[in-house]
Amino acid sequence: MNENIEPLERLTDMFRKLDGVGKKSAARYAFCVLNFTDEEAEQFAEAILSAKKQIHRCKTCCNITTGEECAVCSSDSRDSSTVCVVEDPRAVIAIEKTRQYNGVYHVLHGTISPMRSVTPDKLTIKELLARLGPGSNIRELILATNPTVEGEATAMYIAKLASPLGVKVTRIANGVPVGGDLEYADEVTLRRAMEGRYSIL
Repeated sequence: MNENIEPLERLTDMFRKLDGVGKKSAARYAFCVLNFTDEEAEQFAEAILSAKKQIHRCKTCCNITTGEECAVCSSDSRDSSTVCVVEDPRAVIAIEKTRQYNGVYHVLHGTISPMRSVTPDKLTIKELLARLGPGSNIRELILATNPTVEGEATAMYIAKLASPLGVKVTRIANGVPVGGDLEYADEVTLRRAMEGRYSIL
């Protein structure tokens, strides 16, 4: 390998760590960065470092936030008795855009996937069950994981744990296509999916 392009190879390898980014896309991104001015490159690097340092998980719902609690959990206008369980923060953003849901959330940060060595203990399921403990005012869990094999398996796993605790457990309707992702569903489809939710057990 030419010593002069080793930094480019390293930059490309870093972009390949991003989900869904292959070798060609990573190389394209790397060349885009090379075309940045020094000031733009510094701003790009600073934005990454700042995000990593300032963004963390909400102590209640595990969504991302820069404070101790996220804006939803800290709001007095939200219905804390209804919890919508989603795979990642992007799903929260998508549902919030519908302006039809007034409950709170719980973010799992993934789905159960033996093929990818993702076991339940690697998600925030333990934190969710803690929210359902003695003294909890939660009456309904809406399982809004994506309609994929992993999403369905995760929803069923949570339902089996939560139902004995006396909580109503529902699943969003199939307005979202099988194999789809909530992040890419339009607002009308998401609203109908939430309105048409059904008991899972």
